[in-house]
Amino acid sequence: MKMNVSITSFIWVPMSCISMTFVSQVCGKEKANSIQFAVLGDRTGSHTPGTHEKIVDQIERLKPDFVINVGDMIEGYTDDTSQVIKQWEEYRTIMEPLTMPIYYTPGNHDIWSDVSFEIYERNFGNPYYSFDYEKLHFVILDNSRGESSSELSEEQIKWLIKDLKKHKKARRTFVFFHKPFWFESIGDNESDTLHSLFRNYGVDAVFTGHHHVYFSGKFDEILYTNVGSSGGGMEPGPSGLGYHFVWVTVEQEEITIAPIKMDGVLPWEEVTVSEMKLVSRLSLKGIDFESSVPLKEDLSIEDDKVSVKLTNLNPTSILDDTARWDIPEGWTVEPSKLPMRIMPGDSAIAVFHVEKQGKLYPLPSLSVRFPYSEGKSYEAKKSLNAARKAFCYRAESSPVVDGNLSEPCWKDPVSHFFAPNGNPMMIDSVFFYFCHDDSNIFVAAHCKDSKIDSMTATVTEHDGAVYGEDCVGFFLQPDRKRRLVYQIYCNPVGSVFDQKITVNPDGDIDADREWNGMYEVKIKKGSDFWIVEMRIPLGQFNITLERGHQCGLNFRRKQKRFASAADWQVPISYDPSTYGILVMR
Repeated sequence: MKMNVSITSFIWVPMSCISMTFVSQVCGKEKANSIQFAVLGDRTGSHTPGTHEKIVDQIERLKPDFVINVGDMIEGYTDDTSQVIKQWEEYRTIMEPLTMPIYYTPGNHDIWSDVSFEIYERNFGNPYYSFDYEKLHFVILDNSRGESSSELSEEQIKWLIKDLKKHKKARRTFVFFHKPFWFESIGDNESDTLHSLFRNYGVDAVFTGHHHVYFSGKFDEILYTNVGSSGGGMEPGPSGLGYHFVWVTVEQEEITIAPIKMDGVLPWEEVTVSEMKLVSRLSLKGIDFESSVPLKEDLSIEDDKVSVKLTNLNPTSILDDTARWDIPEGWTVEPSKLPMRIMPGDSAIAVFHVEKQGKLYPLPSLSVRFPYSEGKSYEAKKSLNAARKAFCYRAESSPVVDGNLSEPCWKDPVSHFFAPNGNPMMIDSVFFYFCHDDSNIFVAAHCKDSKIDSMTATVTEHDGAVYGEDCVGFFLQPDRKRRLVYQIYCNPVGSVFDQKITVNPDGDIDADREWNGMYEVKIKKGSDFWIVEMRIPLGQFNITLERGHQCGLNFRRKQKRFASAADWQVPISYDPSTYGILVMR
């Protein structure tokens, strides 16, 4: 949706918008046949302040011919245009130490809406473009708002074909875009529109980001490289690479690609696509808690037996390691260490007993090193699943959705919550209620607020950024046998953000924001509280509630003034194995 806003922003015209062709003199240095450039990974997505700055300083010391990033330069995802502009100003300051040309690739944190596209275009020009350097051709694409090659606009595809055709005789051709669609397509031997074009028009190398982890692959002689984190929330991956950037050298007809971290240079093939696929499966299925540890209402343990299935997914190497528990204060796990030897492709069941004398969080976590390639191992680590219970009471007569929680079914509210890090919550108190009839689940939250006038609630459109304001949110798994979750957030003006989330067997998350649920919502406000009451029809979930039926559930209240939340289960996640249980009574 196009929004009419007045945007007063700095005017920042990057090198990539000034000139697309360079002469052989750059930064006063005579150019030889060898060309070197640096590729920066994601700066944002739960970024660590100062990390990107350190990497920029290191690149400046190495003096490449130019720098290209693969997107996610700001945190974004806010409707506050002044905040977006401020974030871009901060990014410009971070990049100022670089004395060579810089080329920018938009990521989903840079362009996520029509307004953010306007800001990006005003300051950077067209988000997809190309340029030449020393008879090398470079193409930057924009896939910030798509989820597959097929979702790229017809206009951009036509431009790409025309551009590649025009420069087919370039010495070498490089392509950059943010989301690595290729990982899920050609990485699984499936067709991909972009790859077909790259193959037909002589592309030599492709660089992407987004996943915050490094991996690479060669397909039809094209070198694909996914650059990991250069400051965003860091996933070190199986090699432990950590924060890094990528160094590319083009000498004669040879392309050399090397990830560089603070303590050394690694080979390009450090982690291949096939190895990364195995590691992804290991992170999901290597350690599998067969059930959650049930908790009583006082958060004591109901059953101390923990059964864990360990699976060696490597078809050629033996798993020979010791399963080790990281045990926080107040917990006991027996045995705390257990030697494991599992043949290729086999599984083993390990049984442990747990006790809790103190606070619930943090939970104990189990780690095992799995072989994923010859001479290489990956440490998989999973926290114990502990499931709280909430009760959904049957209403003799359906409550009227009016914001007044006066009916008898609104009883025994949940009031014990945690901060997102597992510590005691730091916001005003909140009470959550659940009840149902034959056709609906009813949910309600009574949110205390000692400074009600400072409450943030400005989003009025459906599927707006409700989650960035004062709000309550639910993650509902109607059928615990299916890894299908519905996320529903509501703010104090009754606006709803919702989406359907599918957790695939390989661990990938598919979030369908086009899904829109049906609700009846009523908000009531007082001098020191606000209440949301919702009716959620069951028909849209294809389930029938009977006494004893259990749904997977997590829920929270976010309070903008404290920049924190009250969470029922920690962590808040799309993964339903981390959820508690909603029991029908």
